Amino acid sequence: MKRYPFIAGNWKMNKTVGEALELVRGLKSSLQDMAEVEVAIAPPFTALFPVAQELKGSSIHLASQNLFWEEKGAFTGEISPVMLKEIHCRYVIIGHSERRQYFGETDATVNRRIKAALKFDLKVIFCIGETLEEREEGKTFTVLERQVEGGLKDLVEKEVKDMVVAYEPVWAIGTGKTATPEQAEEVHLSIRRKIERLYSREISEGIRIQYGGSVTPENIKGLMERENIDGALVGGASLKAETFSRIVRFKEM
Repeated sequence: MKRYPFIAGNWKMNKTVGEALELVRGLKSSLQDMAEVEVAIAPPFTALFPVAQELKGSSIHLASQNLFWEEKGAFTGEISPVMLKEIHCRYVIIGHSERRQYFGETDATVNRRIKAALKFDLKVIFCIGETLEEREEGKTFTVLERQVEGGLKDLVEKEVKDMVVAYEPVWAIGTGKTATPEQAEEVHLSIRRKIERLYSREISEGIRIQYGGSVTPENIKGLMERENIDGALVGGASLKAETFSRIVRFKEM
């Protein structure tokens, strides 16, 4: 099955509103004729609305870096799916390793956030990944299977068919270390097989699986040449228009 490549930029806690708008304008200019790859960007919450306004008429989609599972209420510091839907967010990143590591995110809370996103027709980028310690102990596949099962608990086929899974080995995020294309492909194939066991071959063949972890213009082509790698969730390299555009244009290398 042919899966449409998807490159997303996670800006994390970077860019003021002014800086965000400058970056978006640069991306719009350099990617205006891009039709063969789906592109999304995830600015910090403060920049979501102005970036949404700037993206009008563009093929670049808006993504949120997180959401809470309630629509409204006394949840200081959180943002709801209703708020994201109102400003035309298309995607939401859920379960990123930094959320798990620093903010107590668990498979159970990831599952609740995914359900909330789907309720409001927000497309999910569902992040999973193992730590360096877990990889060295040979627990990579066990950890990922647990995260997939926990994150997708009680979800049926129609709810997961349009979901994007992002495999981000924690040891490769922001470290300059990257899984080799062979390592990434092996893990992506195992994730796809796990989804097939949970749902069906049709669902597993249709789901796009991104790779994340120190993705650069220099390593993107080798990753994308692998059968089960359908895109990338890009961190630091998404903060400059020229660098991110080169990653999106991997087919031209």
